[in-house]
Amino acid sequence: MRGSGSAAKIRGVNRDRHDLGRLLFTWLVDSIALGVAVWLVGDVRSSSYLALAAAGLVFGLASTYLKPLLVLIGIPFIILTFGIGLFLINMLIVWLTAAIVPGFDAEGFWPIAKAAVVIWLVNVLLSGFAMKRDDRRTTVTWARWY
Repeated sequence: MRGSGSAAKIRGVNRDRHDLGRLLFTWLVDSIALGVAVWLVGDVRSSSYLALAAAGLVFGLASTYLKPLLVLIGIPFIILTFGIGLFLINMLIVWLTAAIVPGFDAEGFWPIAKAAVVIWLVNVLLSGFAMKRDDRRTTVTWARWY
């Protein structure tokens, strides 16, 4: 019992490091996904890499905190549209990011729809490198697709 306080403190530090690493990884993946959307989709523009990083942060925070609330509120609509409502929520988050971040612009329904698809695809591909928490250590692995 004597040393259990320091062991708990060390485990808490490791958990905090894991959470910080996951936050930074998500920010990086979202920024890369938005950058690919800027590169591929015509009417989605970014004035600088700083604006792209800010857009990645806003997009990640909106996806983390706002999206679950919107999904909860929109469950009947999501069920009624066989899941297309989730895509519309993703489009809303892209639009909201463009509205909040100066220097990041997305104009029009179809460019935002294309950007949402590109962001989703890049997130799927890059999230395979996500940090997985193990009780003994944190490792970065590629998810097996088979």
